[in-house]
Amino acid sequence: MLSSGLGSLKMVRSLFSSVLALCFAMMMVWSPASAAHALGGPLPTLNQPAPEFLLPSNVGDRAISLKDYRGKWVVAYFYPKDFTSGCTLEAQRFQADLPKYLDKNTQILGISVDSVDSHAEFCDSEGLKFPLLADENGAVSRAYGAWLAPMSLRNTYIIDPNGVLRASFTAVRPVIHSAEVLKKLDELQQVE
Repeated sequence: MLSSGLGSLKMVRSLFSSVLALCFAMMMVWSPASAAHALGGPLPTLNQPAPEFLLPSNVGDRAISLKDYRGKWVVAYFYPKDFTSGCTLEAQRFQADLPKYLDKNTQILGISVDSVDSHAEFCDSEGLKFPLLADENGAVSRAYGAWLAPMSLRNTYIIDPNGVLRASFTAVRPVIHSAEVLKKLDELQQVE
């Protein structure tokens, strides 16, 4: 009886997460792009140092800092919720393209308000080989203009090897987003 109750609780939790993500996605589709920027707060300024952070990760129970990746390009992507359809698709696309990012000396970092335990389960279920960071209080999401309480918005930032913010993407479409990021990364690295 207890196991059926736990199964029901998990199903309700999953359903709630899916409905919440669907409502959020509908809001992003039906609102103009400028409203999406206002919803998340001010975006950090391009060609300025990216906001620093130190967040717990699913990698060996250690916190990860942006400074850990000096000398590498970083793609920091914020997303609403582990295990939801759009977030799963976006993570799968980044994972499929991971060899291309590694060839470009680039580290992918996924950031959401989910716990380290949730991130570990999500990585295990989807075969993700890049770190997911737990921004449980939303402080880093706020610093990056990617916060709509109680979750992060779907925004992505490219940070150069010196820690300077070089590109931002807001209200992204998960199915094509990794390809867009790779294209922009190519453009930025051609200039270097």
